[in-house]
Amino acid sequence: MIDLHTHSTASDGTFSPSELIRLAKREGLKALALTDHDTTRGLPEAYEVAREEGIPFLCGVEISVKFNGPGHFHLLGYFLSPELPPLEETLKALQEARKRRNELMVEKLRALGVEITLTELEEIAKGEIGRPHFARLLVEKGYVRTPDEAFEKYLRKGAPAYVPKALLEPKEAIEKILQAKGIPVLAHPITLKLAPKELSSYLKELKELGLRGVEAYYSEHNRDFTNFLLHEAQRLGFLTTGGSDFHGANKPDIRLGRGFGNLRVPKECFERLKKELEKL
Repeated sequence: MIDLHTHSTASDGTFSPSELIRLAKREGLKALALTDHDTTRGLPEAYEVAREEGIPFLCGVEISVKFNGPGHFHLLGYFLSPELPPLEETLKALQEARKRRNELMVEKLRALGVEITLTELEEIAKGEIGRPHFARLLVEKGYVRTPDEAFEKYLRKGAPAYVPKALLEPKEAIEKILQAKGIPVLAHPITLKLAPKELSSYLKELKELGLRGVEAYYSEHNRDFTNFLLHEAQRLGFLTTGGSDFHGANKPDIRLGRGFGNLRVPKECFERLKKELEKL
């Protein structure tokens, strides 16, 4: 059992990088990657603790990328080293944009009569603030009953407190990962909500931009969709990866390495990915 898609308190997870590695060891995982949103801040800590604990580890990042105008998708980047100078400037700009987005969302919520502060969000997040932290705070303060209600009422796209996130063009994101001696992989293709024929076409477009892999195994992928992606990967010469998208308490139904209980990512995914990275 392995997990190549996880989040820590460096973005919107609830486990610190060290805690995540130690949880992976307790759960019996044979390999792990940390893929926080738009940041590599947690990688040095995770890298060192993974080495101490004897957990095979890959460094990663999950970057938000433009898709169909106002939409977006996620691109995973995998690396051998936690030091990624070619990416740092780009990620720093995305982090600054994320900070401003959070400020604007607080302003919008306060205008709607929801009295929250950035300080309260920082106390909950213990790291980078994301919309799941807004949702948890709204529940704690009694404005909504559940995180889902918070998203539906205030935080989802089109809701009154929503602010669009800063996004890279697919070409730029892929190139930045490649320049950092990484391998770019399309995250959770199910979220693109494309028909199979459309997805096949889009995967081919992304390959022409330099995409090298697809996340075939994922918590929300059923067997048929996973098999479709495995077929597409073979057709296009892609690597296949997989992971739970573990966030801790911010996605409480998703278990590390197991997703909703039906996830099994073959260790070969890690081994092939690592082998290809060693060639770069």
